[in-house]
Amino acid sequence: MRLSRYFLPTLKENPAEAQIVSHRLMLRAGLVRQSAAGIYSWLPLGLAVLKNIEQIIREEQNRAGAVELLMPTIQSADLWRESNRYDDYGKEMLRITDRHDRELLFGPTNEELVTDIFRSAIKSYKDLPLNLYHIQWKFRDEIRPRFGVMRGREFLMKDAYSFDIDKEGARQAYNKMFIAYLRTFACMGLKAIPMAADTGPIGGDMSHEFIVLAETGESEVFCHRDLVAMDPPGADVDYEADLQPMIDDRTRLYAATDELHDEKQFLQIPEADRLTARGIEVGHIFYFGTKYSKAMNAVVTGADGKDVPVEMGSYGIGVSRLVGGIIEASHDDDGIIWPDSVAPFAVGLINLKTGDAETDQACESVYARLTARGVSVLYDDTQERAGAKFSQMDLIGLPWQLIVGPRGLKAGVVELKRRQSGEREEMSIDAAINKLAG
Repeated sequence: MRLSRYFLPTLKENPAEAQIVSHRLMLRAGLVRQSAAGIYSWLPLGLAVLKNIEQIIREEQNRAGAVELLMPTIQSADLWRESNRYDDYGKEMLRITDRHDRELLFGPTNEELVTDIFRSAIKSYKDLPLNLYHIQWKFRDEIRPRFGVMRGREFLMKDAYSFDIDKEGARQAYNKMFIAYLRTFACMGLKAIPMAADTGPIGGDMSHEFIVLAETGESEVFCHRDLVAMDPPGADVDYEADLQPMIDDRTRLYAATDELHDEKQFLQIPEADRLTARGIEVGHIFYFGTKYSKAMNAVVTGADGKDVPVEMGSYGIGVSRLVGGIIEASHDDDGIIWPDSVAPFAVGLINLKTGDAETDQACESVYARLTARGVSVLYDDTQERAGAKFSQMDLIGLPWQLIVGPRGLKAGVVELKRRQSGEREEMSIDAAINKLAG
């Protein structure tokens, strides 16, 4: 993509309304623009990141055996009355009446709707286990939306829902999502720590939230240092095997947010192994048994011929929230530092002297060759001065910068900069292309 044809409305100054790093940088780097309180338009650069995060989540959900569908944003109030949640949910739910006086709502979550889909189609235990997920926009009318996409009213979420014949099967479904979440966040360059959590309005008696450590995190967290050092499950993980030992390895050590923190238990950990930090919630999983299946009569015929309510769980990842979470965990004074897997472009190609025939020709060749080898490139072909180009590339945080100028070309080299480390290296054009496409 040529920057001269791209829509990238960056800002030079920090917006006054932005209180945290991710909000400031998302506005300055042209990722989003506020449409209303807690509601944002996703501009091209931000949308590209959002789509990359979606795809990582989708791939790992599919590997874990979940099946994708797409449910609507608008739901019937009648379904929520069946589950007895319509009146209990509170003012966070946006309630709507259509022209026929039918009561609807903008879904804050999808337990009721997916249970209705399930009960209309699945009648036998032979069709279980089943895990259905989608990636869809949600709305919760936060009383005080703030921190940009970290606590907005409209947000993109991946929510999955498992259905099993018994508690043993439900536990295996829960464990699959537990492991899938560890792998998902690791693929985004994040270290996520699972912590026992309150089930809140979702309900149930087993729940974990996944916390990414960041100095500007919203919650105070307490955990054993060994949890931070643990490697994520490998790509060869067998989701059909017994995953409980892997879960036990990560839940036997103390880990809690301030809401569930037990100071006495924490102090039993050797002082050198205690970690107190700030963290951001990026995922939450719940097992809630028959809470919804009993209320909504979602039953299947068991092997003994008797109808039983299915055991259920739900599993959420804040997709749009993750954009802010990644920035909070990966930035410096100059701007964002995107992990390779979620970056909107892999390379920022900088033409130091647009209009110079030799430099233009070299940049055009590099741009074409990288694109042909499947490398996504944002080519700064604008007339801006070099300093402004460097600053903007640092701000938007692409993993690599390839710098082409007349002086280097005369010496037969270009400069390759790694955004994360700041390391710069001069090499031939062929070597740079091979390294970036390698």
